[in-house]
Amino acid sequence: MKNILLSRRAAVAAALGSGVAGATAFAVQSGTQAASSDGNLGARVYNVRDYGAKGDGKTLDTAAIQAAIDACTNDKGGTVLVPAGNFLTGAIWLKSNVTLHLAAMAHVLGSTNIKDYTPPTGAPTTPWGSVLIAAVDAENVTIEGTGTVDGQGAEYLPGARDDGERDAGRPRPHLLIFSRCRHLTIRDVFFRNSAYHCCRILQCGFVSLDGVRIHTRVHFNNDGFHINSCEHVKISNCNVACEDDACALFGSNHDVTVTNCTFSTRWSVFRFGGGVSENITVSNCVINDTFGCPIKAQIGAGSRMENMVFSNLVMNNVTGPIYLGLGSVPRNSMNPQETAKGGVVRNILFQGIRATIAAAPDLTNYPYVVGTPISDIYPGEHRTCIDLSSVAGQFLENISFNDVHITFAGGGSAQEAALRDVPQVSGAEYFGLGVLPAYGMYARNVRGLSLSDVRFDVATPDLRPALVFDHVEDGIVNGFSAQGNTKAESLARFIDTRDVLMAACRVLTPSAVFLKVEGARSGGITIGGSDLSKVASPVSFSRGAAKDAVKLRE
Repeated sequence: MKNILLSRRAAVAAALGSGVAGATAFAVQSGTQAASSDGNLGARVYNVRDYGAKGDGKTLDTAAIQAAIDACTNDKGGTVLVPAGNFLTGAIWLKSNVTLHLAAMAHVLGSTNIKDYTPPTGAPTTPWGSVLIAAVDAENVTIEGTGTVDGQGAEYLPGARDDGERDAGRPRPHLLIFSRCRHLTIRDVFFRNSAYHCCRILQCGFVSLDGVRIHTRVHFNNDGFHINSCEHVKISNCNVACEDDACALFGSNHDVTVTNCTFSTRWSVFRFGGGVSENITVSNCVINDTFGCPIKAQIGAGSRMENMVFSNLVMNNVTGPIYLGLGSVPRNSMNPQETAKGGVVRNILFQGIRATIAAAPDLTNYPYVVGTPISDIYPGEHRTCIDLSSVAGQFLENISFNDVHITFAGGGSAQEAALRDVPQVSGAEYFGLGVLPAYGMYARNVRGLSLSDVRFDVATPDLRPALVFDHVEDGIVNGFSAQGNTKAESLARFIDTRDVLMAACRVLTPSAVFLKVEGARSGGITIGGSDLSKVASPVSFSRGAAKDAVKLRE
């Protein structure tokens, strides 16, 4: 009986010492010890130290970690434990039914030698370059624990070493790549200092990213989450501070939710492009110090963006903040009038948004290599506004803004306000149109545009209109409030715009004109039930607009 009690105590002590949550449920034993029965297959713990890992930060532990993973998957899965220590490693590959658990004081350090990122024997050939941790065609794969994965990406900066191993053109390893995996879970781990993208998830299904922390600001192209052609993805409770796209959704993604996260990046946060993106919600997120437009979509031919909701978002010190572009000048075209049809953008809702917009990007805390695509500040990144743009001949459809309050930087000039022929390059980068002629929202070629309880303020005076509708059809502007300027042409401008109802609007500061209507196609515009007491004139007409294009109602 005494020996039995001692055995039980030893097993419990080993389980508790492993740091694995609920480890008492596992039959914990040395990974090098043969199993006495199959009763615990799929439930064992494989400590990488039992396979020769040193964890001293100097010895390359790649082979030992991979051996633990291989043993785990050969035993029908289980948990590979990385205990406290500094485990230097090159490329390691996870497999089906394997949970990689990082103890609180565990540090997985990416090798600073690119030659150590050769895939292990038998690993699938991949087209996406070097990677520290990867899985391909696997299912039930998990990375968990409060430990750290550090890519040591600064070692791949040009000039970081003088041994000839690195220069500006040498490959840089990604931190994580998962391709064609099902039931993928990453939770609570801290990822930092990636040399390239941090977390690429490609053609995967049933993905959960929960409580993940990312801090990677050592290189341009330091993406946070890069989701490409995935389905049934849940991203929650994450914190991402990176240099490039923080949560890019490229290719065809559907049934995706992002909630309760915080983001900060030099470039964009939610970026869409290519393929079909549909049935996506983003809610309860905070976005700080983001330059490059937090929500950005570039939709070209053959692509579709449909049925999306962005709600309960706080954006502080950002540029943009929203850009939806449809169609563009064909690649390499020298003719700005030669437009290419885009795909489809429709049924997009923005709701419950509070934002403050920076006058221009402040890159003080973004130490890029000078001359990289993200180190420069482009002319169109100054005095930005919400931009909804399609090229001529097609429309963004059913775009709604409800309960939105944004304070813009202001500072726009009369010359910028006078711009009418905005370049037909929608679908390119958000700054490609240059400084737009509105301080709050510029909408061109939109059908079914709704603004309800929307307020635009400016931090400094701006001579541009708060609102410009250019070839907008079927619109409603209800409960719209904005600051105007007596030196500006108008608070709002409609160009060749039809069938718009404006109700319960308020002009917050003295203005010369509430609405300026331009173009012979303008018509069916109704203004009613609004407080226009601070304007000298409610409506003016120019550039061929007929006076019966607008009906004023008490």
